[in-house]
Amino acid sequence: MRIILASKSPRRKELMSLITNNFEVMVSNGTEIIDNNKSHPEQVKEIAMQKAKNVFEKIDDDCIVLGSDTFVVVDDEILLKPTGVEDATRMLKLISNKEHEVLTGICIIIRDNGKITTYAETDISKIHVQELSDEEIKKWISTGKAIDKAGAYGIQDEFGVYIDRIEGSFYSIMGLPIHRVYQIIKNYL
Repeated sequence: MRIILASKSPRRKELMSLITNNFEVMVSNGTEIIDNNKSHPEQVKEIAMQKAKNVFEKIDDDCIVLGSDTFVVVDDEILLKPTGVEDATRMLKLISNKEHEVLTGICIIIRDNGKITTYAETDISKIHVQELSDEEIKKWISTGKAIDKAGAYGIQDEFGVYIDRIEGSFYSIMGLPIHRVYQIIKNYL
């Protein structure tokens, strides 16, 4: 059965390879629509569903399609990928010396002998970042790794030295709750 990751994220590709190397990448090209009347967990799950459905509709044979998206939420504000250095600095100051949440939505659509089954959920982790000095923020941003990540940081990168504690899944914070994905697709591997 074809397994398709509906994501251009190199981190999600890396994490998916921890489950199986028998998958392909097909990037969703649909417009992501956020419904601000829904809760943050519902919003991120909905975007994951949009990604998965966009790719699933292009496949005619039996397949597993996985869509995923990640939000960083602090003080009820969603922090997506920063628009530049100034925005990254603002985000890092927001999470400095504060607990925030990382929400990763997944949607897995399986077509098996014509039967379609959809799984959609949100995995929530809590992260506490130590107090960041202006120099530490500048140093981190200068690595170039802050700009392409929600919340302007990656837990798996050098930024990890500033993370005091987490509650939840490390891999979900990276962008894919592999423990949940595995449980859903293990019978097809």
